[in-house]
Amino acid sequence: MTILITGATGLIGTALSKRLLDQGHTIHFLTTRKQKIINTPTHKGYYWNPTLQEIDLSAFTDVSCIVNLVGATIAKRWTPAYKKIVMSSRVETTNLLYKSLKEFNHGVTSFISASGISLYPSADTAVYTETSKEVAANFLGEVVVAWEAAADKFKDLGIGVAKIRTGVVFDSSQGAFPKMIQPIKMGVPSLVGDGSQWISWIHTDDIVAIYNHAIDHNLTGIYNAVAPVAIKNTEFTKLVAGFYKIPMWAPNIPGFILKLFLGAMSMLALQGQLVSVLKLESTGFAFKYPTLDKALSNLLKK
Repeated sequence: MTILITGATGLIGTALSKRLLDQGHTIHFLTTRKQKIINTPTHKGYYWNPTLQEIDLSAFTDVSCIVNLVGATIAKRWTPAYKKIVMSSRVETTNLLYKSLKEFNHGVTSFISASGISLYPSADTAVYTETSKEVAANFLGEVVVAWEAAADKFKDLGIGVAKIRTGVVFDSSQGAFPKMIQPIKMGVPSLVGDGSQWISWIHTDDIVAIYNHAIDHNLTGIYNAVAPVAIKNTEFTKLVAGFYKIPMWAPNIPGFILKLFLGAMSMLALQGQLVSVLKLESTGFAFKYPTLDKALSNLLKK
């Protein structure tokens, strides 16, 4: 199968591309950096410039599945200008793919789009499923609503659409996890806020496997993509501190301090959601790292 991946050089995209290539698939990818373009029989790069609405339509040649992972990081201060970048990097890129497919005699049957559990409001006791109607009344809620609406337009082209609502991806060397454990490794195991907020996380290997599973099984619809066992900030800190044999002595980091330094972005640390993955598991998907203690044994040994 020939699969087109956007965001193929990111954390998930890089690992997914390697996995699919190892399985014998052909990978096409779109990049804004011409120096990143490669051309081998099974791995081909194509240029696009979403800002200028430019795309090499030959990227769609022989493609039957598109995996849409592109999106600017949300781990930067949310200035008004950067908020526009976060939104456009998801919505306008997806719209460009849609508009381009309308102009190309394609064979795409499946569109699999990244999304986020940040759609759901922060809550201590509510358990969100894919049918939950609640939407967070904040910037990230707005982003996910617009992102998923852009993905849904592909249904108009007769293409099956799957939306993978992802939590915090834990990787040993990239993303949020190394930053979250750094103070603990330095001997300062502080809780964030009151420590009661949920962390709905997922190991890199599992989120990559979920995209692979969605491709193999032609999944459509919405799927929450987090580990089956969420954990609260308090327990996360204790588990990591225990791994490094560091006593829990440091005071909590008050929420107002985080807000002072991070602004609205502080919600990433101070808020959390508890979500169900029963729908995903009902499709036959099995997690390699369902609990944090098992994930830590892998992540922290590297």
